[in-house]
Amino acid sequence: MSNNELTRRGLLRTGAVAGAGVALPTIFTASSAAAYTNEPTGATVTLGFNVPQTGPYADEGNDELLAQQLAVEHLNGMGDGGCLNTFTSKALKGNGILGKKVTFVTGDTQTKSDAARASAKSMIEKDGAIMINGGSSSGVAVAVQGLCQDAGVIFMAGLTHSNDTTGKDRKKNGFRHFFNAYMSAAALAPVLSKEMGADRRAYHLTADYTWGWTQQESIAAATEAMGWETVNNVLTPLASTDFSSYIAPVLNSGADVLVLNHYGGNMVNSLTNAIQFGLLDKVANGKDFKIVVPLYSELMAAGAGENIKGVLGSMNYNWQLDNEGSKAFVKSFGEKYGKPPSNSAQTCYAQVLLYADACERAGTFNPCGVAEALEGFEFDGLGNGKTLYRADDHQCFKDVLVVRGAQNPSNAYDTLEIVEVTPVEQVMYAPDHPMFGGAEASLGECNSGA
Repeated sequence: MSNNELTRRGLLRTGAVAGAGVALPTIFTASSAAAYTNEPTGATVTLGFNVPQTGPYADEGNDELLAQQLAVEHLNGMGDGGCLNTFTSKALKGNGILGKKVTFVTGDTQTKSDAARASAKSMIEKDGAIMINGGSSSGVAVAVQGLCQDAGVIFMAGLTHSNDTTGKDRKKNGFRHFFNAYMSAAALAPVLSKEMGADRRAYHLTADYTWGWTQQESIAAATEAMGWETVNNVLTPLASTDFSSYIAPVLNSGADVLVLNHYGGNMVNSLTNAIQFGLLDKVANGKDFKIVVPLYSELMAAGAGENIKGVLGSMNYNWQLDNEGSKAFVKSFGEKYGKPPSNSAQTCYAQVLLYADACERAGTFNPCGVAEALEGFEFDGLGNGKTLYRADDHQCFKDVLVVRGAQNPSNAYDTLEIVEVTPVEQVMYAPDHPMFGGAEASLGECNSGA
């Protein structure tokens, strides 16, 4: 086996050497001898990290992969241990998972659902991956979650913000640590009302896929409930790079707020175009024109540069949070990579540890035992504060951050400032909420692949 292949499989990164025995994986349809898909029979267990290494969300994917590699190191007892030292569950000992050394393989989702399914399928079938983690698109997350359900492996979602992931498309084998569009809107709306007033007219530009749709629905519902009017909602292709033709009509629409339901490189480009058109220098309806970015990341903020100043949005996590779990993760990530982690990095890091911890507590890699261990699990020490993995829909609930583009950043990583930490009670909703599929939404049955 070449060094390149060893690196792809994660063996060199985790300290294994060439020539070490690697158990042959159970194929997608488990053999009759296997109790569940890809049941580990050797000294190692393989995880699959499926992230966008190319495409509009590649920056997020790169940070996810860095965090996933760090999590594997910590699980295998390397480095400083990171959040293993602060995690309220003490099941993980730094000796792998259930005594097996953790290895990993990677795939490129390309921010395309078909490509993401193909790469996840390959990792499960050919590499013996027993869990898939990652992704920076809700379209990808929904597609891969469905694949993992059918394959009989656990899917620990990465960056996915659509209500549908743990709503109408929820699955028994799938779990989401990231927050969702409803939570963003519930946290943002009171701050928007306080800072911009209740009499506003909003124009939405929306990424044309599941995340954009549910983000726009959520923020429109929350702002309309406080008195805002939605003037228009225009869908934009995910592949768009120049949004000038979409920005121009905003000027004559009668709107005084532009809501950019965009993410990653799309958001950087659309915000840049909006600033080039001078929107923030305009006065409309007797009010200073405003821009809102419902979902932020540090990587987006860095890409947008000065254009981000003063613009409000929400986040799942920010490296400036002052709790022991966050400080441990920031220290570990920063010392290894020379920069603070993004919220996409923290999400994937936490998901890898949560999966490993559930295996330890359940005493098995069987996905049905792992799922049972995660359902209703309450924990702290991974960076977000107190968190609940709700059993009804496999959605994590925790405080939500409202942030603003910093006016005077002190360094390249100080681009966002925390405006408010919204308590979890304000963003909670019933599992059968209409935006999440209503009473018909169901997790279904666990599939072990046996």
